[in-house]
Amino acid sequence: MLDAFTKVVSQADTRGEYISDSQIDALKNMVSEGTKRMDVVNRITSNSSTIVANAARSLFAEQPQLIAPGGNAYTSRRMAACLRDMEIILRYVTYATFAGDASVLNDRCLNGLRETYLALGVPGGSVAAGVSKMKEAAIAIANDPNGVTRGDCSSLMAELGGYFDQAASAVG
Repeated sequence: MLDAFTKVVSQADTRGEYISDSQIDALKNMVSEGTKRMDVVNRITSNSSTIVANAARSLFAEQPQLIAPGGNAYTSRRMAACLRDMEIILRYVTYATFAGDASVLNDRCLNGLRETYLALGVPGGSVAAGVSKMKEAAIAIANDPNGVTRGDCSSLMAELGGYFDQAASAVG
């Protein structure tokens, strides 16, 4: 994983070019928005257990066959594995949000995840639905204006939502 600055320098070096004004402006914007980005990551991190638990609870209410005998989340061992996977996806979404780059999410979390779930017989659509529920909860928590840096966070919320969407489509 490369941070945004290293990525820009590496790409310019590969092309044998100087860093462009638009790239410098994009990096300046990222720095100026850094406090908001950290507020979002901090809120999600400090509420991660609640986000995962509520998303799972909602998913199982909608898809009770998952927790019924023979279901993919039936038995405490399988339920724990399901919650662990949701937690891991959420954690990597926060890494991507913090870095402003999805490569860590894709490379270290999503790459090959669909194939693993297929091999294990895990219903990808159900995982994707759980990820979507985490997205709703995380955005609601992150977008709460109380106690954080003021300003327009719509592009940051869209970015955050995009990372969840990538995760949902990677497993679904």
